[in-house]
Amino acid sequence: MAEQCCCKAEEITILPCSGGSNCGQIANQAAVNLDVQGVGKIYCLAGIAAHIDGMVESAKSAKRLVAIDGCQVACAKKTIEHAGLKATDLICVTDEGIAKNHTFSLKDTDIETITGKIKKLLAKPL
Repeated sequence: MAEQCCCKAEEITILPCSGGSNCGQIANQAAVNLDVQGVGKIYCLAGIAAHIDGMVESAKSAKRLVAIDGCQVACAKKTIEHAGLKATDLICVTDEGIAKNHTFSLKDTDIETITGKIKKLLAKPL
């Protein structure tokens, strides 16, 4: 019997990169912070990438799909598109002046910068 995911998309659904760099981890931590703050709900990008029917269908019901990419490779955005969805809001960590590296001593200021940028994006109507 297949396991069922208990996740469901919300009005604001956040799909972060969580890649193997500081920027991927900053994207993920910013998404966690936004969820904890009640701004939106973090959602499983891996489930979307795996084309799990219920997860893709659930994500379709979101009013806003927020893609947070760590770098210009744009894995989050491309994953969302590959599943037949469209991100309504996009942000890329490296576009905000944060250099990509393989150091995982994340700076709180970098996470706060990305969290703040996403809040500004979401404050604008679609």
